[in-house]
Amino acid sequence: MGDAGSADAQAAELCRFLSGIEPFTALGSSRLAEIAATAAVREFSAGDLVVDAFTAPPTEIYVVLTGEVDLWHDQDQVTKAGDDRFVAGDVFGFSAMLTERPIGPRVVATTAASIAVLPGNLVEPAFYSRSGARFLADYISRTRRRSTSAPMFSTVGDLVASTPLVIGPDTPVAVVARQLAERDMHCAVVESGDGTYGIVTDAVLGRRVVGDGISGDTPAREVMVHPATTVELSGSSVEALITLLDTRSEYLPVVDRADNLRGVLGARDFVLAPTTAGFGMLEQIRRARNRAELIERARRAPSILGDILDRGLAVDRVIRVYSAIVDAIVRRSIQLVFDDHPDLAPDQFTWLFLGSHGRREAVPCSDLDVAIAFDDAMSSETMVLFRDAFGEVNELLTAAGLGVDVNGANASNKAFSRTNSEWRAAATRWLTAPEEHSRATMAPHRKGLAVIASLLVDARPIHGTPGLPQVAQVFTEFRRHPAAMDLLLSESLSHRAKVRDRSLRDVFTGKGDTFDVKTHGLLPVVSIARWAALGVGSTELQTVKRLRDASGSAILHGAQADRLIEVFEILQRMRLRHHLHRLRHGQQPTDLIDRDELSPIERSMIGQAVREINTIARRMDRVALRSTSLPRPVRRKAT
Repeated sequence: MGDAGSADAQAAELCRFLSGIEPFTALGSSRLAEIAATAAVREFSAGDLVVDAFTAPPTEIYVVLTGEVDLWHDQDQVTKAGDDRFVAGDVFGFSAMLTERPIGPRVVATTAASIAVLPGNLVEPAFYSRSGARFLADYISRTRRRSTSAPMFSTVGDLVASTPLVIGPDTPVAVVARQLAERDMHCAVVESGDGTYGIVTDAVLGRRVVGDGISGDTPAREVMVHPATTVELSGSSVEALITLLDTRSEYLPVVDRADNLRGVLGARDFVLAPTTAGFGMLEQIRRARNRAELIERARRAPSILGDILDRGLAVDRVIRVYSAIVDAIVRRSIQLVFDDHPDLAPDQFTWLFLGSHGRREAVPCSDLDVAIAFDDAMSSETMVLFRDAFGEVNELLTAAGLGVDVNGANASNKAFSRTNSEWRAAATRWLTAPEEHSRATMAPHRKGLAVIASLLVDARPIHGTPGLPQVAQVFTEFRRHPAAMDLLLSESLSHRAKVRDRSLRDVFTGKGDTFDVKTHGLLPVVSIARWAALGVGSTELQTVKRLRDASGSAILHGAQADRLIEVFEILQRMRLRHHLHRLRHGQQPTDLIDRDELSPIERSMIGQAVREINTIARRMDRVALRSTSLPRPVRRKAT
């Protein structure tokens, strides 16, 4: 009887202990009592192996009662210091148990420790609750931030291989050329003395001295590229590569946080980065000699994403690399088409990416939404000729495997190809009288203000005049137009996040239960971020950066912004992996995910994400100050 009484007391104490720990708070008292009664409490000495979930997935979940344990999330790092140290109340082992895969962690006691071993079949429902999904999302985010297994050469500092040649602005070019030859270098960094840097390359010296015949006494300032775009030593190698491509630079000076020069990077330095495959693809595209060669090379682009993802690059970085590849495909397409039209000058227009491509958040099935801004001096007759050429560009892009919105925002569509002054005037009309222009402005395509704003505020130039497009500059005055703010908010919040896309007819016909990760997950977050960014005057394009800019404002509380960022990253990861999975199996990418193919943990995370989005959307709807009464869209009930 004594042993039975002791066991009952131990079970009661364990039940009390678990009732105060996430995610077990979601379970009822009877389920907690059942778990505690069937659990085992095991004692470990310092150095004892508690569990190695890399060898086989456990069927139990572990809770630290007393003492401390170290966790390793990467099997290749187990000979090094642990990634995490867990103490009383911390839970582990659930990742491998829920996914039924040996994905870790390896856990070793660092002190004498008491560990409760809970039956997985009884505990599993806790992770499918709302608090369980929140617990999992927080754990995944925390583990990702703490991970020590970042791929090699993932930072700018990893790629800096040698000390650069530094010269003054008055150094004669003959001296610069001699020093480059002696050191077997291809560029020198000019220290201007005002905190900026210039670049002098051996190619420029050869062209100016030999070709143009300038004197060897000419100072470096006369031939340098200045000011050179710099990148930070601790920054991402992916971001640096995209900067190199966006600025069309040959070299980028590398500085530390105090703006001290620490090195210089050129294109060849990126062959060691985890984006190697992506960079190789970019170079192939840029060197495509004709349309057929471009089509053949561009169609290999989606397969590159899987390669660099497997190399350990984070999903958001992979998407940025894909964005750079698409930019290169479009730029080369424009060059090839206009080479066949020598009467049309390609410097008389700016090609703008809109929507997800403008935000650098596109994936393989994303359509290209495009707008064209012509120089104001261009005649209407000449615009027609340009639009015909843009039609050829569209055909080339389609053949290259990119989706073109043939009936909407594309370069050959007159509604989306205007002069700069026409775009500026139209944007001003939309802001000052949105209720008059929001429905008919883009006739016959009848794009509402929210669609117009979502496209144009996300505009990013990839050919022509760089910088903030004039139509987007108009929207920087958005806060001064409450009627436009009200209408855009109303339309932005009209499509709520939804767990599933299934009608009653689908149920009766046996159609699969699907989740539209774009329309019912990502799009509501993108819309909230865009509106919030406009409300605080941010000119950022990417959703995460917009949320960070708006964080802590009256529009969006800091905790809500953080939650939306996590939700967005989780859904983006799910979307990209779904697309790549379909591509590997020879299927067309789609945003519809069959819920039956998802694990319970993934379905739970989707449900939690949808609830978070809709909770924040309702809060924004309530607190927004409306200065005018405008008709509001009819909302469908979220499920």
